[in-house]
Amino acid sequence: MFELKVKRPFNAAHFLRGYDGKCENLHGHGYIVQICVRGQQLNETGYITDFTALKAHLNEVLAALDHTCLNEITAFKEQNPTAENIAKYIYDQINSSIEMPAYLHSVKVWETPEQSAKYTRD
Repeated sequence: MFELKVKRPFNAAHFLRGYDGKCENLHGHGYIVQICVRGQQLNETGYITDFTALKAHLNEVLAALDHTCLNEITAFKEQNPTAENIAKYIYDQINSSIEMPAYLHSVKVWETPEQSAKYTRD
């Protein structure tokens, strides 16, 4: 099994509805997002997918999130923009753009250097 990972940062604000604590107030994070692509076979060039293409897909999704209040994005109008939900949102946005023989295995989102959440296909 081959595995590629790409990381990118973005900054955004959010608040958690129904949460009893500091995070119920509007606050911001310097998020880091890592996508992980896997594949059993290499293509004719000798890789499972192109790093440049992976970065472009991730950059496109993050551009819509960067410097926003995540609660105002349609996907987070009903559900809280937790690290878990952000990871799944990014996974869903990128998944269909990954070309075979690779597949998107997981998306990991760090809210801080010490805490992260990961959504995985497995």
